Amino acid sequence: MMKWFFGLILLTLTYTASLAQTYTLDHYLEIAKTNSPLLRDLHNQTGLSKLDSLRLRATNTYQVNAASAGLYSPVIAEFGYAGAITNVHTFNALMGISKTIVGRDNLNTQFAAIQLQRDSLIALAHVSEQDLKKSIIAQYITAYGSLQQLNFSREIIDLLTTEEGLLKKLTRNNVYRQSDYLAFLVTLKQQQLQLFQAIMQYKNDYATLNYLSGIADTSMAQLSEPAIQKASTPPISASIFYQKFRLDSLRLANSHKLIDFSYHPKVNVFGDAGYNSDFTGPAYKNFGTSVGFSVVVPIYDGGQRKLQHERINIEEDTRLSYKTFFDVQYRQQIAQLNQQIAQSDQLLTQVTDQIKYTESLIKVDTQLLQTGDLKIADLLLAINNYLTAKNLYTQTTISKLQLINQLNYWNK
Repeated sequence: MMKWFFGLILLTLTYTASLAQTYTLDHYLEIAKTNSPLLRDLHNQTGLSKLDSLRLRATNTYQVNAASAGLYSPVIAEFGYAGAITNVHTFNALMGISKTIVGRDNLNTQFAAIQLQRDSLIALAHVSEQDLKKSIIAQYITAYGSLQQLNFSREIIDLLTTEEGLLKKLTRNNVYRQSDYLAFLVTLKQQQLQLFQAIMQYKNDYATLNYLSGIADTSMAQLSEPAIQKASTPPISASIFYQKFRLDSLRLANSHKLIDFSYHPKVNVFGDAGYNSDFTGPAYKNFGTSVGFSVVVPIYDGGQRKLQHERINIEEDTRLSYKTFFDVQYRQQIAQLNQQIAQSDQLLTQVTDQIKYTESLIKVDTQLLQTGDLKIADLLLAINNYLTAKNLYTQTTISKLQLINQLNYWNK
């Protein structure tokens, strides 16, 4: 028993020494955002979409290419390729220029598609950041709740240790029976065990917080009270979660335009200059130039255009279904969370009153204990009631903070 008791004391001292450093919630939020590979990936994808816009602009300018080719098809003993086809030997070295004529509306629609893709990535990054923030805050609150339970266990042990010293003295003076003292000592040992469990729980919850934040550290530190307040929720149309439906609507409308533009006539102009000869005449005279154009007019594609529009219409129907469902869920979730937070406030008020009563009762019992006019069973009952009330207060406070975190998740 003594070996176990000293082991518990050593663990408690080690825990106390390890909590010299204090961290805030903002500390973990900043580190988590910095370390998140998903946020970095989305940021990089946004940068890539900017490059796609520049690339589209570049492909719609004049394209200049240099090309050279040579051919020799020998005819030996009247055996060989027909000279009228191969020209026997040819050589060219040309500088070519070409450009596809794209209407301004068509080009703007293509740029709009890239911009919508970029906006979607930015909206997704905002949602992902909110998801990460919610996860970190939730774990921080959990770890902070474990820390509060741990500190409360130490407070109870300090109280019981003080009472134990007085009761031990009174027992030696035959004011109380040995059985009363042993019953009280069992309660003290039980609280010491709970302190050990509280230390292990806080250590696990704190390690999980570091894991989610991308922190490679197995030590422990003190956590300050999470400074989170209930924030006002914006109109649903201004929510970052609603932007997906708005951007999808714009994307689908833009897709209709892209399909229509793909069936417009396509005009391409080109030209070249350089040397091109088959060596059948004076080779030095074969320097020259050429220009030309091509036109492609779509006439019939088997009804593919109509099918593509119908496909987009089906996607729009799906989008509207999800949007309607989100509207209902969003309002219901906000109302439910506000109701639960209000109920938590009511419960905290009642529990606070209960704690005041039990604290007053313990003070009275302590005075009666000094004179020997108290039953130990009554003191233990008062302490257990105090434990129950304080635990309920801590659990309700942590539950309320978690509810506020869930509500604040929707506040952007």
